Amino acid sequence: MRSIVRGGICFQDGRLAPSTLYVSDGQICSSFSPAEGDTIVDASDCVVLPGFVDVHVHLREPGYSYKETIASGTRAAARGGYTAVCSMPNLNPVPDSPEHLEAQLSIIRQSARIRVVPYGSITREEKGEALSDMEALAPFVAGFSDDGRGVQSASVMRSAMERARALGKLIVAHCEDNTLLHGGYIHDGAYAAAHGHRGICSESEWGQIQRDLELVRETGCAYHVCHISTKESVALLRRAKRDGLDVSCETAPHYLLLDDSYLQEDGRFKMNPPLRDKSDREALLEGILDGTIDMIATDHAPHSAAEKSRGLEKSAMGIVGLETAFPLLYTGLVKTGLVPVELLVDKLTAGPRRRFGLGNTLDKGQRADYSVWDLEQEYKIDPAEFQSMGHATPFAGWSVFGRCRQTVCGGETVWREEE
Repeated sequence: MRSIVRGGICFQDGRLAPSTLYVSDGQICSSFSPAEGDTIVDASDCVVLPGFVDVHVHLREPGYSYKETIASGTRAAARGGYTAVCSMPNLNPVPDSPEHLEAQLSIIRQSARIRVVPYGSITREEKGEALSDMEALAPFVAGFSDDGRGVQSASVMRSAMERARALGKLIVAHCEDNTLLHGGYIHDGAYAAAHGHRGICSESEWGQIQRDLELVRETGCAYHVCHISTKESVALLRRAKRDGLDVSCETAPHYLLLDDSYLQEDGRFKMNPPLRDKSDREALLEGILDGTIDMIATDHAPHSAAEKSRGLEKSAMGIVGLETAFPLLYTGLVKTGLVPVELLVDKLTAGPRRRFGLGNTLDKGQRADYSVWDLEQEYKIDPAEFQSMGHATPFAGWSVFGRCRQTVCGGETVWREEE
């Protein structure tokens, strides 16, 4: 099967330029003359981007299919221009052994629209005590994470790092010190004080990052920090990189575009970590620009409508993001002149590729994973249009630019926007 994508602007060699894309048998290839049976895609007035990679996605299956399924989650990802995602391990059963991981892999094989690479858990049942069967899991996972929970014991984390280093795998850490939470559920800032909410202090995140970085110095482990949200976290990771530690990190679109001044008494503004202070948001943007933050991941975390309808205090933590990430970031960061479009695409493609080995360029011989975008189309974000089963987003009603017209994964069209 062959196709030609012509008339558009392609992202190749780190820049956007007019180009024609030729695809044969699921790979980018050299030019060829059109023949009967070839598919011709008119990408006039559009840009063609490498498939995005999200290393932090909750697909909720097995165990919580009332929130999301692998089928619905990967359909949402395809609509957002993603061709590869890493699925987080807070599932039932937790992927802490080959048998438990297989429960997830079998569903992935049956229903995933795009490439899904799961994480194995760091500890059994994510309880932070005994280590998972890391040796047996290693060939099948993107790395090891207890996402949703911080590993509270330094000795357990040290043992995990030592084992992960021996296996050549990443530790992917959700950093949260439970002793500093005190029942909080939004940032311990001005909004919490003004509205009588219990706050989560910034140290609950950066304190555990600081601990883990010392363990990285001891063990030499390759270490990645999930969803950083504080200025202190940025500073710690910047210093660790300057010291030559093998570390990387991600942040999410909502931490770059929102802070606690945007909060409303609505569960769609509740996530973990919470929206922080404006100074934290500014530090995260600086971290994007100077390379401290390696990639942007959505932390797509769908819940049922009932779970998100209980206000800030009682709603479940988590929002969806796969279908809105690029339009929001393009509109809020690129069109405002804060971030070059080339850097944004890097954080969604080359950044995760460098660290996790996932994703491709649009060069000859590469797997044909790409998306076609109309960057001039403006529209309002409407959760009723989402392919995800989760509809909770603080960005509902926002006007954005950028509509994904088509997503191709391995040469197969996995999303096409109806005209």
